[in-house]
Amino acid sequence: MKKDIHPEYHEIKVVMTDGTEYTTRSTWGKAGDVMRLEIDPKTHPAWTGVHRLNDSGGQMAKFNKKFKAFGVKK
Repeated sequence: MKKDIHPEYHEIKVVMTDGTEYTTRSTWGKAGDVMRLEIDPKTHPAWTGVHRLNDSGGQMAKFNKKFKAFGVKK
């Protein structure tokens, strides 16, 4: 293996959307950093089977404002 070309592999803490935490090894961030997930297998419709809209950044509000003249219901 070549030296000095691979990213540092260290432990980080991952916090799920429901507050549960676990420690894993990753190249993300620095040693001891905390990664807080916005979407994880406990909330994503692909795994839960429940579809709901997440309005992050106001995208739904922007859509509704743009197309309200067409009679689109919320």
